[in-house]
Amino acid sequence: MKPAVARKPLIRIAVVESDPLRFVGFRALFDTESDFELNSSTLQEITAERNIDLVLLGSRGGQNLFDQMASLKAARPDLKIIVTGAGMDEETILKAIASGAKGYVDEAAPASEFVQAIRIVNQGSVWAPRRVLSMFIERVTSSPGRIFPAGRVTFTDREKEVLEMLVAGRSNKEIGAALGIEERTVKAHVAKLMRKVGVQNRIALSVHAITHSLVTAK
Repeated sequence: MKPAVARKPLIRIAVVESDPLRFVGFRALFDTESDFELNSSTLQEITAERNIDLVLLGSRGGQNLFDQMASLKAARPDLKIIVTGAGMDEETILKAIASGAKGYVDEAAPASEFVQAIRIVNQGSVWAPRRVLSMFIERVTSSPGRIFPAGRVTFTDREKEVLEMLVAGRSNKEIGAALGIEERTVKAHVAKLMRKVGVQNRIALSVHAITHSLVTAK
């Protein structure tokens, strides 16, 4: 008799979209992921349903995207949001990330990228394909201060160590192990760094650190 295989915990995903064909497309993409539970939901349903872990939010509404994000974050500050879109320009992508999205995935991306993004974001990290991060850096470098606050920020030595590792792509757990501190302490440092810089997530913090020479990009 074969030993029982431990089931992965469900990742409950809400798709905010009025187009039913798009929901069917996502369901087909994730058909082989047994731990993905997909639902088509309205904003009201998402804010009322506490069991939803992650939201796929389409960008087809233009500026309405940011209104929707603001509504979701106001009601569920802990909610993880991945923005999806087609041909989204650099400024809009950057603004979405700086506004609290945990990632961006182009609608033309392969299923494997969507799956990886969802798993990474669900684990508490932020998803940004390398090409998107390059766009962030190019955009902020060419227009400093438009989205991120201008000027240098003063950090403690410990905060500098955490920031260096964060920019290098290390997880909270890896940073904690390297510095000999608890993971929750790392989270507290990252939260303080974000408050000092004036951003809402790790990607925006990393981009700001690189483009304002707060760390040496390796």
